[in-house]
Amino acid sequence: MHGKVAIVTGSSRGIGREIALALAKRGVNVVLNYQKDKASAEAVACEIRALGAQAEVVEADVRHYDQAQRLAERAMDRFGRIDVLVNNAGITRDKTFRKMLPEHWHEVIDVNLHGVFNATKAVIEPMCDQRSGCIVSISSIIGEMGNAGQANYAASKAAIIGFTKSLAKEMARHNVRVNAVAPGFTETDMLVAVPDEAKEKILTQIPLGTFASPQDVAHGVLYLCDESGRHITGHVLSINGGMYV
Repeated sequence: MHGKVAIVTGSSRGIGREIALALAKRGVNVVLNYQKDKASAEAVACEIRALGAQAEVVEADVRHYDQAQRLAERAMDRFGRIDVLVNNAGITRDKTFRKMLPEHWHEVIDVNLHGVFNATKAVIEPMCDQRSGCIVSISSIIGEMGNAGQANYAASKAAIIGFTKSLAKEMARHNVRVNAVAPGFTETDMLVAVPDEAKEKILTQIPLGTFASPQDVAHGVLYLCDESGRHITGHVLSINGGMYV
């Protein structure tokens, strides 16, 4: 993968950060994306450069089509190609459905689903033109099994799976592979906010008995992007410690 170019949305922290670093360790030049936290994104860029890869930091809110287009344009201007897109940007606005307001629904759908459409739309023509590319979108076990208080999040992550399977069928003839990763409960800021008692209950449902780390998810993404996954498309890779649904 040395010398290839990847865009990772939402890559200033958490899973996105680890994905960006995992790609950089394989010699991939990374376009980092952030919406608010420029300092964290620049810190990740410094780590990438220390690994010997190149990094470009771009502020863009992928909810907006024009900003996603600008993100891809910056990648093309700097590197002249786009080999990998990782649709990682995502948010939660957890509420039981009876308490969920329209803004809670729309904000999650806008970022988690519309953001995937916008970023993918921005890279698809360059990938088709070069007749190669890999798109990996981060779904979730919640999109596969649902979860109380997360109807908006579950809907967005389930939709990513349908999007992935459909786009994979369209893009195969262009040699562009499209896959998804569905993490289980992972040690991120989202999990930190969960009360300890609830986390203990979740752990009893995970056969391996531990939460995933962001690095675990990053390794799965890397597998789908490199030569090892060259014959995999339209697939959802579950990284959930055995919580199969």
